[in-house]
Amino acid sequence: MNLKDRVAVVTGGAQGIGRALAAGLAEAGAAVGLVDVLDAGPAAEEIVQSRGRAKAFSTDVSDESAVNEMMKGVETEFGRLDVLVNNAALFANLKRDQRFEDIPVDEWDRVMAVNVRGVFLCMKAAAPFMRKSGGGSIINFASDTVHKGVPGFLHYVSSKGAVIGMTRAAARELGESGIRVNAIGPGFTMSDANVRLMEDPDKAEWWKGMETRIIGTRSLQRHQQPEDLVGAVVFLGSDASAFMTGQTLLVNKNNIFI
Repeated sequence: MNLKDRVAVVTGGAQGIGRALAAGLAEAGAAVGLVDVLDAGPAAEEIVQSRGRAKAFSTDVSDESAVNEMMKGVETEFGRLDVLVNNAALFANLKRDQRFEDIPVDEWDRVMAVNVRGVFLCMKAAAPFMRKSGGGSIINFASDTVHKGVPGFLHYVSSKGAVIGMTRAAARELGESGIRVNAIGPGFTMSDANVRLMEDPDKAEWWKGMETRIIGTRSLQRHQQPEDLVGAVVFLGSDASAFMTGQTLLVNKNNIFI
């Protein structure tokens, strides 16, 4: 699973899961562009300090022109593009356990703009650069909530279902160019944002119920950490998965879908 001389882009790379993925890809040998609306500079500098190659790009993935400029910037900086990890998404800052009838339309649109349009725009912008590099790997972050049908987050669950659909369709279209497209479906992960949720006293009752529901259905009785997803991303980004495309890899510890 060597990524030496490869170039990767990780959206949502400033913190949490994205930051861990960027560090893992760099450790495997890739140069990494860390993309976020937040300041990804510290995360990129951390990789550089570890003798890796990285650069931060301030980009809103729902903005087509910004995404196109970012992809051009990555090629200018590193000379090519081989791996795209579409990790950026809205979840932790959404209102907890909303009945779907109560979800405001503007909130629905905001979730779809980042979680669905953002994935589409990044794939669309990345494909030409990957063709120039002779192929590549796109890794879209979905969620195991699609398979569970988790209540209270219809917009989020729907957006991640769309990601799986886009993954399968794009795999069929891009295969002839040597570009593989796969998805990862994590369980509830202790990202920075979710840790802040857990520590918020106003969310104590919600978290107590969530923790019981999450841990109680897991074969491995611990919380999922961002680092638990690194191996799957490196695998899908490398030649170790050279004949795998259009698939959704569930990386979680759930043995019961509830």
